[in-house]
Amino acid sequence: MKEYELSILFHPDLEMNLDPALDKVKKMIETSGGKIVKEEPEGKKRLAYPIGKHEFALYYYMNVELPAEAPSKISNTLNISDEVIRHMIIKADPKRAKYAAAKAAADAAEATEEKISNKEEEN
Repeated sequence: MKEYELSILFHPDLEMNLDPALDKVKKMIETSGGKIVKEEPEGKKRLAYPIGKHEFALYYYMNVELPAEAPSKISNTLNISDEVIRHMIIKADPKRAKYAAAKAAADAAEATEEKISNKEEEN
């Protein structure tokens, strides 16, 4: 299975009740043999240009692991979904993942050093 990034722009009217639309997407991913690694809701944002008379959309990002045939199936289903304005599925960049892991490790090490220096100052 390969790792993909899935970006979805949901209809802005779903702001109060996004859960059914998200559940539909998650079920679609799981039934096609994939799994969700990470989810990031970005909230409601203004679009760069109007899409179907909509000025705003609800942005949602997912990192998913999918078998080879699944991205096309998911893309075809999202194309005909009323809740989704736009979507994009791309292969995840392994260099980006390594960079994020290294940055997280460096941030954790820095936080640990800061705690140690604060304890030394207290004594």
